[in-house]
Amino acid sequence: MRIIRTIPEVREVVREAKHRGASVGLVPTMGAFHEGHLSLMRRAREQNDLVIVSLFVNPTQFGANEDLGAYPRDEARDAGLAEAEGVDILFAPSAVEIYPDGFATTIHVAGITEVLDGASRGTHHFDGVTTVVTKLFGIVRPDVAYFGQKDAQQVLVVRRVVRDLDLDVRIEACPIVREADGLAMSSRNVYLDAAAREQATALNRALDAASALHRGGERDSEPILEAARAVLDDAGIHPDYLELRDAETLTSVARVDGDALLAVAARVGAARLIDNHILRGDA
Repeated sequence: MRIIRTIPEVREVVREAKHRGASVGLVPTMGAFHEGHLSLMRRAREQNDLVIVSLFVNPTQFGANEDLGAYPRDEARDAGLAEAEGVDILFAPSAVEIYPDGFATTIHVAGITEVLDGASRGTHHFDGVTTVVTKLFGIVRPDVAYFGQKDAQQVLVVRRVVRDLDLDVRIEACPIVREADGLAMSSRNVYLDAAAREQATALNRALDAASALHRGGERDSEPILEAARAVLDDAGIHPDYLELRDAETLTSVARVDGDALLAVAARVGAARLIDNHILRGDA
């Protein structure tokens, strides 16, 4: 595996690969790899000739009071894990490589970025995500890019960018990877002490309770949400949001008549965590 830090170098590698007819898969990450990231790399390795993982803690998607400075970073560890998964290129640019002096362009997606995490974290968050992802697509020109379903809203936003800007890349969303007790894997889980780690399991248990009610035939949103709220209340968790929204448009739904995204975000101990389930309209 090669570690590349400049845009011209990674472009040259991709140019040579595409000249040979090779397919290119990209896994965009901010590092601090866990099994969720590794599952994306495995999927990319199965489907592509050249696998590139980007490692870049993107400053523009963090707010002033968020954890940019504290975000876990260990490039040597990440590089070893990526190499073990058969990754060909670890693209690890500096901030100035991605955002050179005078950088003044932002990609903004209206509508679906203004709810859930967009409302909770601010519009800067998805503006930062869409801008850096669009840049990565322009740099790497992947055939397929892989994202985790844990960031369900991010997947929808990236797909909208690809559609609206006619970008020639397929977006593949891969399933959430969970710990044995159901906690969704996240780089921010390292912030949790033992008590908070136990408390955090209530997020998925809340979603499970709501999903079970839905599977039992309930279609009205309020009883489904109430089932989840009861679990969170019992665990002493006050969510940033707990909402049911259309799985494609993110409009609020009063009844689950089609596929719906049941999404939660909450601060648990020192970590802000997110999780979600998809409630199927045909269930």
